[in-house]
Amino acid sequence: MQTNFSLAQLADPEIKEADSIFRRCVHCGFCLATCPTYLELGNELDSPRGRIYLIKDMLENDRPASAEVTLHIDRCLSCLSCVTTCPSGVDYMHLVDLARERIEKTYRRPFGDRLLRVILARVLPYRRRFRVALSFARFGRAFAPLITKMGRFGERMQAMLELAPERLPAASSIKPGVSVTPDGQRKGRVALLTGCAQSVLDPGINLAAVRLLSRFGVEIVFPKGEGCCGAIVHHMGRAKQAKRFARANIDAWMEEIEGEGLDAILITASGCGTTVKDYWHLLQHEPAYAEKAQRISALALDITEYLAKLDLPPGERASDLVVAYHSACSMQHGQRITSLPKSLLEHAGFEVRDVPEGHICCGSAGTYNILQPEIAARLRERKVRNIEAVAPDVIATGNIGCITQIAPATIVPVLHTVELLDWAYGGERRDFLRRRVEAPPS
Repeated sequence: MQTNFSLAQLADPEIKEADSIFRRCVHCGFCLATCPTYLELGNELDSPRGRIYLIKDMLENDRPASAEVTLHIDRCLSCLSCVTTCPSGVDYMHLVDLARERIEKTYRRPFGDRLLRVILARVLPYRRRFRVALSFARFGRAFAPLITKMGRFGERMQAMLELAPERLPAASSIKPGVSVTPDGQRKGRVALLTGCAQSVLDPGINLAAVRLLSRFGVEIVFPKGEGCCGAIVHHMGRAKQAKRFARANIDAWMEEIEGEGLDAILITASGCGTTVKDYWHLLQHEPAYAEKAQRISALALDITEYLAKLDLPPGERASDLVVAYHSACSMQHGQRITSLPKSLLEHAGFEVRDVPEGHICCGSAGTYNILQPEIAARLRERKVRNIEAVAPDVIATGNIGCITQIAPATIVPVLHTVELLDWAYGGERRDFLRRRVEAPPS
């Protein structure tokens, strides 16, 4: 793709990077076939190629974001399926992030949109605030008839309420500053990201990870000062807030690295993992953090990547459970982890089935299912239809956003991959597993 940036514009490192990304695009259109919004809406401006043209025009002409640009960039899931598909290696992820940041700086959204985004940015990344908000969600549902009459803002608020769990799980027993000593001889020492939303919505995921890692000789630490990875606000264009979260996490992890050391920084939410692995890029222009960010990104691993290094034995419990593995976009496209989680599940004794159209997003995508509820609902229906087509007993995935999105739309239980692995290697059984495994033969 030919570009026409001036020398003055190219002096800006972000514009220079954007220019190099544009120049890799050859207009081939392969990305259209795997873009969820293009498949659902049929508008080329809702495809990666169309959005690249819109972004290029905005940046080359140094224009503020328009309503049209904002509409089509907002509809992008940042699922990165296009990045996996692209034969030319176009770095769409960083390009669309730059566009979101420019929209946040230059476009004045309608009041209801601004208000909702402020609420999300000031609540979701903070565990205590998020927990309080969820505890009031059931009261909000009582006002659903009124909320739905509040136009676009009401529709989004209703979508947010519908995603809130009916019952809030007990607060996590994991406290900052603690470490969990492994069973037997220590074979490794890792930090496990506590994060924000997952620790409130389903603290059992990290507890399962702790049990599993401890069983195989790994010490787990939870450094003080660690929190949200920054993904939620980063994908809303709030780069400054995302960088604050990144710096806080880097400081917390560096203290452990410079103390007793860390073999890895493990993450059980693949959306967070994609972001932490990209800290090197987020902070590349900050002299005080650029080198440390590179070090942290190099240590960051999805938990399945680390488990594969432990050379686990075959599962202790024979099981005829059929598992449909839903590969989160941030796992398969963001981190390029595809077969590893399935291999671990199969080695543990499960029958794993691939989901048709597995490369297509479920519609979660951070806050997307709140900000774009109609498209998200269509993608969820498509995903659930494909999952149920393989007749699974349980759905496994590696991202809390996907669990929250898919679970309300199917009777098939949805669990994190690490929860199934924990059970297979002697851990606690979730209620559905107890019913399924202990049920008498029919």
